[in-house]
Amino acid sequence: MTESQVRADKREKSMLVLPVFDRAGQQVGSYELDLAELAPRISKQLLHDAVVMYQANKRLGTVKTKSRGEVAGSTRKLYRQKGTGRARAGSRRSPTRVGGGHAHALRPRDWYYRLPKQALRLATRMALAARFRDGEVKLINELTFAEPKTREMAATLKALELDGLKTLVVVEQYDVNVYKSVRNLADAWVMPVSDLNALEVLRPKRLLMTTAALDAFRKKIKEEQEKKAGRKAAGQLAAATSS
Repeated sequence: MTESQVRADKREKSMLVLPVFDRAGQQVGSYELDLAELAPRISKQLLHDAVVMYQANKRLGTVKTKSRGEVAGSTRKLYRQKGTGRARAGSRRSPTRVGGGHAHALRPRDWYYRLPKQALRLATRMALAARFRDGEVKLINELTFAEPKTREMAATLKALELDGLKTLVVVEQYDVNVYKSVRNLADAWVMPVSDLNALEVLRPKRLLMTTAALDAFRKKIKEEQEKKAGRKAAGQLAAATSS
């Protein structure tokens, strides 16, 4: 098998034809998606690192316990070293005694750190590609409400067989009516596609995504790739002119 045939075979395996549903749960079309466009490969290590980072950044770090130097009590030796028949003892502030200080007292700390921006963007794309590959994303042709209607949103999730499952609803941009229709549902929450990250994509059991949101995500990937290619070309030109 030639190299071109291998590439064609890989491209064919990465192509998905996804059904598109309406709010009644009826299939109204299909959507072709190349997973290689989202992410050429899926790195479990990168996804793990990104999720750990997001979770660490949510930690408050406000824990505090007292050391033996901070608890109340005398520093006097409780009784003489020898001759009592008991184990030797120091002050009542000792960590081995009730009411004493902690041997390794906890201190407030900042858990915040960041991975490189490009790595986080790639992790988001990998996470979404993994969810599509595993069939855990449902596409809907549109999701709009004239006014907030939680009952209608619940009926939509039930029609799409998503009721009772932790579901992230991904829309193209923030819509107050969609937000208010989802916020009172215990197992669903809504997010614009621009706010997606690896943790939010991997956290729910299922994703409900509008086709417009997926188009916007793909457009964003294309713009990032064009910028990257432009920077690379500019760097090569600068290197050539300097030499």
